[in-house]
Amino acid sequence: MPTTITKRPPPTSGIERYRWTRERYERAIAAGVFEEDDRIELVDGEVVTMRPQGSRHNTLMHRLTTLLEPHYEGRFYVRMQGPLALGASSEPEPDIAVVSGRPADHLDAHPTSALLVVEVADTSLDKDRSVKKALYARHGIPEYWILNLNDEALEVYRDPTGDTYATKRTLQRGDAVTLPEGTDALALDDLLP
Repeated sequence: MPTTITKRPPPTSGIERYRWTRERYERAIAAGVFEEDDRIELVDGEVVTMRPQGSRHNTLMHRLTTLLEPHYEGRFYVRMQGPLALGASSEPEPDIAVVSGRPADHLDAHPTSALLVVEVADTSLDKDRSVKKALYARHGIPEYWILNLNDEALEVYRDPTGDTYATKRTLQRGDAVTLPEGTDALALDDLLP
């Protein structure tokens, strides 16, 4: 008669994480639970910290915003580090989001989607390629860019499917990226330092 080995579940620490809903997170912010200068965002039910921005990160975020704005004027607007209300348990604050309408359209609630989301990445590159990419794909963001400062490249993700994107292109200096919802393109040489 063969011996049966029963696997035991791994021991747990007995600690369970508190899962935040977007509604509770927004109430906590409104009640002043977090300090104004806390750099946090809600991702999949967890309040996570955002790393401080270096001057290069901030400069390139502003440069890209300036380059995008004329292409979408009147149809969309470009938000810098504004929250996106994605589902019941996420409220990320991407570096840049191109959203429909005008700023006044979102006076009482954050946008729930975007045409394009961009993360400017140096120290956050791994998180942006994994956690953020999965989050944006899962919520149907049609196009996601990572401005990869480490390699001076633009990673372009399109066609969300499940927790990922079906299409990925990596663009370098000398290349141009076609903008969503149009035939216009941006030259990476205009964007990179």
